[in-house]
Amino acid sequence: MKNLILVSMIFAVFSFSACGQKENVPAKVKTAFLQKFPHATNISWDKENTTEWEAEFKMAGKQYSANFDTEGNWKETEYKMNESELPNTVKNTLKSKFAGYDIEGAEVSETPEGTVYELKLENDETDMEVAINNKGKVVKKEVKKEKDEEGGERGHEKNHE
Repeated sequence: MKNLILVSMIFAVFSFSACGQKENVPAKVKTAFLQKFPHATNISWDKENTTEWEAEFKMAGKQYSANFDTEGNWKETEYKMNESELPNTVKNTLKSKFAGYDIEGAEVSETPEGTVYELKLENDETDMEVAINNKGKVVKKEVKKEKDEEGGERGHEKNHE
């Protein structure tokens, strides 16, 4: 069994060379990625900035992105989800604090600090993005645009609760 795992990891490391990377991904980053996501497929790498790499990949039928620093430390994983997959704590917060808004998009953001659900919300008057943690607490709210009475748009505000 150990040999099968080792062969799988070696194959995965070599398969990185076929992915659309623009620069050489550090070995520490590749190794950390494979340990965290051993079942990832269709992996492509991009350098996010001078200190961070991002892998885009598929796993369990979903499209993911994961970021690692140049030392191989995992920073964040994101993936889209359906409204029906949201935890009840998040759904309850949406019902109580954002009644009348439609969910236009939802994704999960997992970091070493925890998980938040990032949602794009919209109603007739306002578009906003909110982040809600597992306990149902709104940790970020950003109004993207408010529609005035003539149908035009006004500026936006940020609110970190």
